Amino acid sequence: MSDFDILDEEVRSCTLCTLSAKRTNAVPGDGDRKANVMFIGEGPGYYEDQQGIPFVGRAGQLLNEMLESIDLRRQDIYITNMLKCRPPNNRDPLPAEITACGPYLERQIRMISPKVIVTLGRYSTANFFPTEPISKLRGKPMSWNGITILPVYHPAAALRNGKLKDALHRDFQQIPELLDTDESADRSDPPLNTPSTTTEERQLDMFAPHPTEKDPTPNSDEEPCPAESGPKQMSLL
Repeated sequence: MSDFDILDEEVRSCTLCTLSAKRTNAVPGDGDRKANVMFIGEGPGYYEDQQGIPFVGRAGQLLNEMLESIDLRRQDIYITNMLKCRPPNNRDPLPAEITACGPYLERQIRMISPKVIVTLGRYSTANFFPTEPISKLRGKPMSWNGITILPVYHPAAALRNGKLKDALHRDFQQIPELLDTDESADRSDPPLNTPSTTTEERQLDMFAPHPTEKDPTPNSDEEPCPAESGPKQMSLL
């Protein structure tokens, strides 16, 4: 069994937070474990929880369309989420849940060692750059620990807003060039091992609201199953 297989099994059997109690399946990730480009979403939705695979519902269908527009396929990339289990009713993730899942994501990034990471939505983007809103960062390649980070809107946001879909399509067109370029970022790497870049600081900062930014979409891959009840939570792009 490979190190990656061991990691996936750890995720599937994880009980580090309360999300494990009601999940159908944990969702470690999917795709090429040696991919040059890695996509990071925010959390599994209903269908992802049912199948144990990220981005298999409507948001996933749109993601596939965006990939096809740049001649990529799902098997060419690796895709995962900040959270590995679905929050109830697709509510926003809690700090304890981000903390519990964080080491899994860090190990995935280290094992895959991608050239480019595409962050889908604000929580995913805030994991790397917590001080600015996704609306300001989207479409702007940045450097993080030697990896190019491209923040984009979440496909779930684009399903609700045609203007965001157009922006998402434009941002995706940058990915082939970023993959072909050794040094494509437009910012310097943030300093390592300083208080402003610690995991704890990033996790706390991502929960601080940006006063100019609204959150009209679910934070997870998909909206709740129509049969589910309970209040809908407003979430992140």
